[in-house]
This record gives sequence, C-alpha cells and structure tokens, in this order.
Amino acid sequence: MSFAVQFLRAARLTLVLWLITVVIITVPMLGLARLLAGASAEGSLVSRQGVVVGSRLIGQQFSSGRYLNSRPMGETSLAAANPRLQQRVAAAADAWHQLGISRPAADLLLASASGADPHISLEAVREQLPRLVQERGVTLSQLEVLLKQNQESPITLRTIRPVVNVLGFNLALDRLTAASSEGPKG
Repeated sequence: MSFAVQFLRAARLTLVLWLITVVIITVPMLGLARLLAGASAEGSLVSRQGVVVGSRLIGQQFSSGRYLNSRPMGETSLAAANPRLQQRVAAAADAWHQLGISRPAADLLLASASGADPHISLEAVREQLPRLVQERGVTLSQLEVLLKQNQESPITLRTIRPVVNVLGFNLALDRLTAASSEGPKG
C-alpha cells in the first residue's frame, strides 16, 4: 500500500473518531447537562443588575474592609516545610493582626487545594463580623441573621463543617446595607 492511501485511511479514521467523540457523544451530553443542571452547566454565574459579578463555584478576592474577605489565592502546592509557605502565612497573620484578629482561622491564612475555593468557615466569618459592623454601620445581630441565611450545610456540599459562600454573603450584605440606608418607607 502506498503512503497516500495509508494517509487518507488514517485521516478518515481520525475524522470518524472525532465525529463520534465530539459531536455524537459530547454535544448531547452538554445539552442534557443544561436541561438537568442549567445554572451549574453554565458556570453558576451570579448577576447583579444584569451584570455578571462572579461565580458561586469559583472564589473571588475581596480586599475592601466593607466586605467579607475570602481565602488567600495563589500557590497551593507548597509543602508545609517550604519557607515560602511559612512566609506567606506569617504575612497573612500579620495583616489579620492589624485588623484586630489575634488568632485568624486557618482558612484565612491558607489557600485551598484548588486555590479558588469560594467558601470559608463560620469561624472565619465570625472573626470578620466586628469589622463589618464598623464599616457598614449595621448591628452584629443583623449580621448574625445574614450569616444564618447564607450558611451552607455539610449535607449540600459534602463538607465536614458548615461554610459560607463569600460572594453570596457579600451580595446579601450589599442588599442589607442598601435596605437599611433607605430607612422605613411610608
């Protein structure tokens, strides 16, 4: 057999396998995913006033004192004995100390395994509530109610402890302060 015949046979086989794996299998699976889990299949995007502000599945960095701060983003595969990890944790601890948190929760110091975890522990949230009270002019009891409303149980996420989605909490915090600044109507 000549090279040209073998090449054409290989090209046809490649095209057929591509059609089977990409078109016949993948496209219907994507359509089924959109039907069964629409928001998740589209990235669980969160919009505010028609503008996408983030995703419920990917952590966003919040650095303003007016918002709940998330886990640090960055390198995640550093060994515990690595000096760079130790320096980064020490710097994060110093930053939290300056904000008045003497013993920050571990998830405020360490990045998650993926580097993009959208959740933090209840302990990490509660440590930040006094700062939010000062920055937002709301009461601690209002923030505790907001925390209970935005808490995700271990059953829904298959985690060990309840957690809070940082983006969801911050959007609810914006709604709370917008509603309290408008005052009573009527």
